[in-house]
Amino acid sequence: MHLALFLTHAGSHLAGWRHPLAENGNALDIRYYQRLAQRAEAAKLDLLFVADKLALDDIHGGDFEAAVTWRPSGSPEPLALLSALSVLTERIGLGATISTSYHQPYHVARQFATLDHFSGGRAAWNAVTSVNDGEARNFGLERHLGHAERYTRAGEFIELVRTLWDTWEDDALIVDKASGRYADASRIHYADHQGEHFRVRGPLNLPRPPQGHPVLIQAGVSGTFQALAASNAEVIFPVQSSLEKARAFYRQFKRQVLDAGRQADAVKVLPGLYPIVADSDQQAQDLAGELDELIQPLAGLAFMSASMNYDLAQHDPEAPVPDIRDFIQGSKGRFDVVIGNAIEAGWSLRQLGRWYASSLAFAKLVGSPKSVAEQMEQWLQEDAADGFVVMPPYSPGGAERFLDQVVPELQRRGVFRREYQGSTLREHLGLRVPAPSRIKAR
Repeated sequence: MHLALFLTHAGSHLAGWRHPLAENGNALDIRYYQRLAQRAEAAKLDLLFVADKLALDDIHGGDFEAAVTWRPSGSPEPLALLSALSVLTERIGLGATISTSYHQPYHVARQFATLDHFSGGRAAWNAVTSVNDGEARNFGLERHLGHAERYTRAGEFIELVRTLWDTWEDDALIVDKASGRYADASRIHYADHQGEHFRVRGPLNLPRPPQGHPVLIQAGVSGTFQALAASNAEVIFPVQSSLEKARAFYRQFKRQVLDAGRQADAVKVLPGLYPIVADSDQQAQDLAGELDELIQPLAGLAFMSASMNYDLAQHDPEAPVPDIRDFIQGSKGRFDVVIGNAIEAGWSLRQLGRWYASSLAFAKLVGSPKSVAEQMEQWLQEDAADGFVVMPPYSPGGAERFLDQVVPELQRRGVFRREYQGSTLREHLGLRVPAPSRIKAR
C-alpha cells in the first residue's frame, strides 16, 4: 500500500478548523508543516501532497464571503513550502500542485527540477488544469478555458516539460578543473518545440533531475482526464466515494493504461480518503457527528460553486437540486456524479451542501484504528486502490492520530512498509526511472 498525506493547515472537513481538537495557529508558520512532515516521515509514508488553487473562491454569489466560512486562513505557495520541507526532511516524497493553465512549461520544468535536486530525488508534480473563472481573472483572462481545450493544452504542456528535463543528458556535467570544461556541450540539447500552444527553444538551464523526471501526479475522474492520465500519469488522485465505485473505476482505468501501451502498475491509483479515527468505533461515529454539526450552511455550496465554475447562489437552497450537469465547466467528471446522485436521492441544495462539506465526496472511513485499517486493507485486496491520499478532517491532531495509530496497524497486517527501502520517491512507489527522450543534437 502507498500512502500520501494531504498536507493542510485547516484540515479537509470544511468545519474541521472549528472543532475543539483542531489547532488554529499561523497557517504560514513553517514549524507547523515541519511537525506534520517529520511525523509522516517517521511513519514511512510515501509522500506529502500539497493541493493548490490560484484564487480565493468567489464564484458563489460573485464574492468570497461564503468561502471564508471554511477556509479560515491563507495557504502557502506549494513549491516554496516544499522547498523548505526538502531541507527539514530526508526521505519522504514532496508533491506540489501547479496548474498547466496559468503557468509556462519552462518555469515549471525548472522549478520541479530544482526541487528534485534540492531533495535528492523526492519531487512530484501534480499537474492540474485549474477549475474556475476566479483563477482566470487573476491571470488577465475573463473566463477559464473550456474542458476539452485545457486538457489539450495540458497534454502538450506535460510533454514539453518532460522534454526540457531531458535536454541535459545524465552525464553532461564534467567539472574538470584541469581542462576548464564544466559541462560537455554535445550532451546538452535544444528542445526546439513548436506546438499548438507553446513554442520553446530550450535547453533547460540546469542538469537533468536526479529522478530523470519528477513523478507526475494527476487528479480527476472525467473521461478526458482518464485518457490523458492513462498515457502520462504515474500517480492519480481520483474521487471515489465507495468501495464498489472504486473497484469499477480501478478496473476500467488500469485497462486504459494497458491500452496506452504501458504496464498496469506504471500508474498508482491513490483515491482520497477521509479517516475519522477515535479509540472505539462509537467514539469515532460521535466525532464524525460533532464535525458535521459545525458545518456552516453555505460552506459546501461555496466550495462546489468554485469547483464546478457554476454559481449555485442563483438557486433556492431549500429547493430540490437542479439538474445543472450540462452547465458544469470546472471539475465535470466529479460533479456529474455528485449532482446526479443528489437528484436521485431527492435532496435539497442545502442538504447537498452539508453532505459535500463533510467529505468533499471522498470515501469516509469512520472507526477505531483497527476498523479503519481493516477497511483500507479491503480496498487494497479487492483491487479498488493501490493506496490512498490521506485527508485528515482536522489538523494536526487528525493527521497525527492516523500516523500514530492506523499506520502501525497497517504495518502489523503486513500491507505497509516498516522502513524505506530507497531514498527517492520513485523507489518508494516502485516506479522506473524514465529513459531520456531522443532529442536531436545540433
